[in-house]
Amino acid sequence: MNSFFALISRMRYISRWGLMRSSIPENVQEHSHMVAVIAHALGVIRRDVFGRPCDPGALAAAALYHDAPEIITGDLPTPVKYHSGELTSAYREVERSAAQKLVSMLPVELRGAYEPLISGDVGDDCERLVKAADRLSAYIKCIEERKAGNHEFLSAERQTRERIESMGLPEADYFLENFIPAFERDLDGLGI
Repeated sequence: MNSFFALISRMRYISRWGLMRSSIPENVQEHSHMVAVIAHALGVIRRDVFGRPCDPGALAAAALYHDAPEIITGDLPTPVKYHSGELTSAYREVERSAAQKLVSMLPVELRGAYEPLISGDVGDDCERLVKAADRLSAYIKCIEERKAGNHEFLSAERQTRERIESMGLPEADYFLENFIPAFERDLDGLGI
């Protein structure tokens, strides 16, 4: 019995933003989908706007699985995860163990294709774009919460925007400039 995909389907049961009062609940599966959509877009922007080689499909696949170990670990809130270097290091080890456990649930002949995606060992360039997509997804969540009247996310919104801008990625800056403003609009304002 190979339980890998049955466990992957359980990403929808892992709630995000555990320390925050959310108006709009979000789970890891929903988040991973949005990160994959954004990562793919960042890859297309890199390739088609900035003329740099990139495989948007590989970025999307890496993003789909970027939080898969959380099926086992749960979603540790950011302030806890990064509270100290010691705690961050320990949590990374727990994530590595969880990733290995997930990969071991695949048939041997499939492990090579999934191991880099689950472990996040996709190369520095890909990893940076997926991290940018992850932050952009979190930023969009903050915007949506603010629009719903939830002031709980105001500080997170500001800090997340600063983190994205500090990455120095032209693809993320392009996304911020060209796509984020639409998230401020209501349905009528989106031109449907």
